[in-house]
Order: sequence, then structure tokens, then C-alpha cells
Amino acid sequence: MPSQTCFSRRHLLKAGAVLVVNFAWDGRRAVAQDAAPGKPLDASEVDSFLAIHADGTVTVYTGKVDIGTGLRIAVRQMAAEELGIPVERISLVEGDTGLTPDQGGTGGSTGLTRGGTEVRQAAATARRALGGNVNGENFGKLMGGKPLSLKVDPKAPLRNPASYKIVGQPLPRPDVPAKCTGRNQYLQDFTLSGMLHGRIIRPSAIGGKLISVDESSIRGIPDVQIVRIESFLGVVSPDEWAAVRAARELKATWSEWQGLPGNHELEQWVRRAPLDKDQALVTKGDTAAAMRGSAKQLSATYSWPFQSHASLGPSCSIADYRPDGLTVWTSSQSTHGLRGSFAKMFNLDAAKVRVIYMDGAGSYGGNGNDDAAADAVLLSKAIGKPVRVQWMRQDEHGWDPKGPAQLLDLKAGLDGQGKIAAWETSMWLPTSVPGNRPFLGIDSAGISQAHGQGGGQISQNGDPPYETPHVSVVVHWTKESPLRISNLRAPGKIANVFAVESFTDELAAAAVMDPVAFRLRGLKDPQAIAVLQRATQMMDWKPRPSPSPKPGTGRGVAYMRYKQAENYVAMAMEVEADRVTGKIAVRRVTCAHDCGLVVNPDALRNQIEGCIVQTISRTLHEEVKFDGSRVTSTDWVSYPILRFPEVPVIEVALLDHPELPLMGAGEAATAPVAAALGNAIFDATGVRLRSVPFTAERLKTAG
Repeated sequence: MPSQTCFSRRHLLKAGAVLVVNFAWDGRRAVAQDAAPGKPLDASEVDSFLAIHADGTVTVYTGKVDIGTGLRIAVRQMAAEELGIPVERISLVEGDTGLTPDQGGTGGSTGLTRGGTEVRQAAATARRALGGNVNGENFGKLMGGKPLSLKVDPKAPLRNPASYKIVGQPLPRPDVPAKCTGRNQYLQDFTLSGMLHGRIIRPSAIGGKLISVDESSIRGIPDVQIVRIESFLGVVSPDEWAAVRAARELKATWSEWQGLPGNHELEQWVRRAPLDKDQALVTKGDTAAAMRGSAKQLSATYSWPFQSHASLGPSCSIADYRPDGLTVWTSSQSTHGLRGSFAKMFNLDAAKVRVIYMDGAGSYGGNGNDDAAADAVLLSKAIGKPVRVQWMRQDEHGWDPKGPAQLLDLKAGLDGQGKIAAWETSMWLPTSVPGNRPFLGIDSAGISQAHGQGGGQISQNGDPPYETPHVSVVVHWTKESPLRISNLRAPGKIANVFAVESFTDELAAAAVMDPVAFRLRGLKDPQAIAVLQRATQMMDWKPRPSPSPKPGTGRGVAYMRYKQAENYVAMAMEVEADRVTGKIAVRRVTCAHDCGLVVNPDALRNQIEGCIVQTISRTLHEEVKFDGSRVTSTDWVSYPILRFPEVPVIEVALLDHPELPLMGAGEAATAPVAAALGNAIFDATGVRLRSVPFTAERLKTAG
């Protein structure tokens, strides 16, 4: 028997009255087409989301997945509130295409804003159909474990927020105890009987093609099979160490390739790159005329580098390709999307492809998880046995798709009162091409796939959130990107807010005004004002212009409304910065956060704190380096991340509005971090850093 999957036998037996789950284990895997006979997967059906059992317990099914965001408790809370039962009576099945409805990929806080709200509406529909106030064990008695056979009613009334007893409570995340004690089963720990271990051999250059393979070079390593499909090259073995050795020692000849500008030439390459189109995102008033009539004009260029997802554990996947179907275990944030891709690529009926989510090492966007899954499918299909592919560190850093580089030119004019009279933003961003991001292995194997490109919604928050009569925001969409890209936490917004809020600080300094007072003067939205005031009050902010009259220690502030339509976040930082040594130390961070309805304040704090720590790392340390043919930052020395002694004191204030819609909060607090940090460095040193990362060398040499 294989190791236990993400749901227990007890859970499956309990669900049996409403759902016959026939895992036809033949010592290796569940047959995909027999995964859930009779259970609806249509998102319009209540039974797709809920199973009410005879003992009064409930199983919730969601196509969204918990990548460390607390979804497993928050979705339970939302369902429990509507059904009127304790959270302890609810179990959750997530991201299994054989059991859960397709709710799209998990990203951009949609785990709750779509995943949770759809479950909640299904629960409200069930409650109304069963008699309104009937709940708990009475549900089980009424249903007797039978299906509900109801369509989800989008108008079924939800409970009044004033009556909430479960939503809004800081209930503990169910996954944390096992993760803290080493008992959580990650995908990397999962095994199947008869499973082989695979490793992939990549070319030395990104565009290299496989010319020849010297199979005799690994004859001394027993029980290893070589798989070559055009330029796809891998090895498999029952012994993982044998596969690792074989991958290192196998001699292969690849073609040369030089197609990258090198990271030192990136800005020049971006400015010269062929354009797909120019797009005006914001056009208000006449910025050219207002700029000419302004009392003072400023301009600046801000840049953001390519960054890796840098998952601490390299990507992993297990695939079992059979004549009767395909099963894949993965940490993908889009299991249903992956199912569709594999069905198309391998000419399979989608009903015979099952993709099962398991915990991985973290992703926060499209890292190497999907590529590792494609690698595993190729090897399993070639060998005829289940294969586990574990990427190595050089695979993860060298070959994962990157968060895109961004370049922004900003220009603004101040009137005689020091107010913003005009603002212009010009952005250079890689265009999004329809279609899935191409998988490395599939491309190398010569299998047809859509060659899409996209880093997420990367053009948002390029305009100032402050009242400005004349605003222009234009994106120059470049046709290509030097490196393969994907969405990385707060895609695009992090770089755009860095530029906009840093430049706002430059304007405040030019107006000789306190940075907070300068911002408050341009805000009218009460929620915006509230978060900015709260964050700076927590920092005990004393009004004065920047830079500080006492060099060495400084404070900075940044504010934004995510996508100009969702979360309100304000952040203040205190740093120490030394111009001589270049050393920068973040000492304290205060954050005020308003995402409307708060489902679980403890889980929300987890997310906000994680956003802050991760983005301090991205701001101080992280940059993908590459030469003309390959990524060269392929380990933790060449791609350093934040270390424990560098983590500051973090204080978070949650501004809860139960009466407002749920906005989710998986990534919003990421966006203002770099700007607050850069503004604090300016306050401490009088030096403006406009390119990330803020390395010691950049601070020492900045003018």
C-alpha cells in the first residue's frame, strides 16, 4: 500500500453514505476514472461543495488549495457559520480534481474571495432548503447521509454579520501542529509502491539542444534507466541516490546558445526591446500642460529585478501514467488547470486525468511545481511505472519561472502650495501572451503546447492613490522577456508601489513636508486615512520633513490600496543605515491592514507578517543574475535570502469591517514594504535607492 494521502480512511468511510469513493489501489495508485463515481463536480451543484453525513458531520470540497495562507481553517469557518455547526464537525478536501469542483487556480486571495464565498453560498443554500434554523446533528437526521440534489442559489440569504459566532474568531490552523513537530506529510515525503526516482539533466545554456548522450558514462551505477525524448533527458532508478549520481555523471553534449542580455545590461535591453504595443491605463486631465505650469518638476527612474520564487524545498511531483489514465500528485496552485494541460498535451480524456494536491515547500505563484509535474509525467509514460521527480537546488533556482523585471520612469510637478499638480508614469513590462506558460520538459520533448507568457496583473497600482488633477499612466508592453516569467507574490504591484510611494516621498521632501502629512492631504477615503494614521501612530511618528537631522537612524512610510480596489495597507518602518559600510538593518515595522471582513484574525496576521518578512528579503537581497546563456545565481550564496537575525519586530493592527465584503489578504501587505524601507533609508542617510535589491554596495556608491 502507498503512504496515506491527504485525506484519511476514516474520512472516506464517513463520507460513504453520500459518496462512494472507490480507490482501486493496485499497489500503486487510484484509478482516475473511478475516483468519485456519482459525486457531482459541477460548481452549480451544492453536492459538489458539501456532503452532510448521518452523524451530523460535514465534508467541504474546494478546488482551491492552502499554500500556507490558512485557507483550511478559514473556509471551514465560513461553512460552519452558515450551517450553524462547530468547525470541529467539518472536514475539508482540497484541490483534488477527482473530488472537488473547478474553482480556478489559487492566487490573488481568491482562495477566500472565490473559493470561500462559493462554499459559503452553497452552505446557505443547504441551510435554507433544510429549514432555516435547523442545524448541527439535525442536518444529519434530516438527510440520513443522502445527497442534497440542489442547485446553488446565488440569492440564498447569508447570515447577518452582527450574528457571527465563528467567522471573525482566531481559531487555530489545523496544519500548524504537524508542521511544527515534523509530522506533516509533504509531497516530498510521499511514496508509492513500485515508484521510481527521477532526475532531469538540463542543458548548460537555456536554449541548448541535446546532441548526444554517452550512456557508457554511467555504467558503473546499477539499476539506472536513461530516458531521452528529443532534447528531454532524464534518468530513473529504484534508488534515489543512484538517480542523483547518474544525473551528475551522465555525459551529454549540448549545443551552444547565447540569447540573454545579462543582468547588468537589463535596463538598456528593456528600453531597446521591441514593443508589442503602448497602452494608456490612466488618462486624466492634461498632464503635459499642467507639468509646464507647475512650480517645481521632478523625475526619477525605478527598477525591479527578476526574482526567483526561491522555495526552500525544491519542487517535486509524482506521476503514474497508465493506458487507462494518468494520476499526478503535485503542489500546483492550479490542479484543475494542470489536468486540462496534461489532457491536451498527451491526448487524454480529461476525465481520465486526476491531479491531487499535496503540501509542498511553498510557492506564492507559479514556481517549478508544474514543471516538475510535467517532468514526472514524461518519465512515467516512457518507463511505464510511477515516477517521483525531485528537483535539485540548481534546478529550482536556475530553471523556475521568474517574477518579471520592471522599469518605471516617473515625472511629477508640484504647484505653489506643494501639492501634486501633475503625474506621469511610464512603465516597461513584458506583455502577457494568451496560453499556458510552456513547461520545460514538454518543450524539450517536442510535444506541442501553447507558448503563453504572463506574470500576472503586473500593470496595476502605477498611478498615485492621492488626489491629483492630471494623471497619465502608460505601459510599454515589450514583446519578449529574457527569462521565462510567472506570477510572483503581489505580481507587478510590489514594483509599481515601490516606485510610486518612493517618488511620493521624493515629492514630500521637495515640498519640505512631513511624508505623512503630505499623503494625508491627498486622501479623502476614510479607510485610507484610517490605516495611514494607525500605522504611523503605532510607530509614534513625530512630524518633520525627511531626511532626519540625525543620520544613521530613519523612519519611512508607504500607503497603497491594492489594485486601487481592494485591501488598504499602510506601513511604517524604522531602520539603521550606514553609508560607510553599506549595512542596512530593519529594526521595526508597523502595519495597519483593512481587508473588509476578517474571517480569522490569527491567520490574517500570519499572512501579513509573512508578506513583510518575505518582501524585506526580496528588497534587501534578492536578484536573479544571469549571463548571456544561463542563470548564474543557482544557490543560496549567489541568491541570498533574509536570515533569522535580520527579522525585525513586527506589529500589525487589523481594521475589521464585518459589514463589508471579504477582500482576502494573501499578498496585499507585500506591496508597500519596499517603498517604506527605501523611504526609511532616505530618512536615515539622505540617499535615495531606486533599484532593488538594496545591497551594501548600492548604498555605499549611491549619489
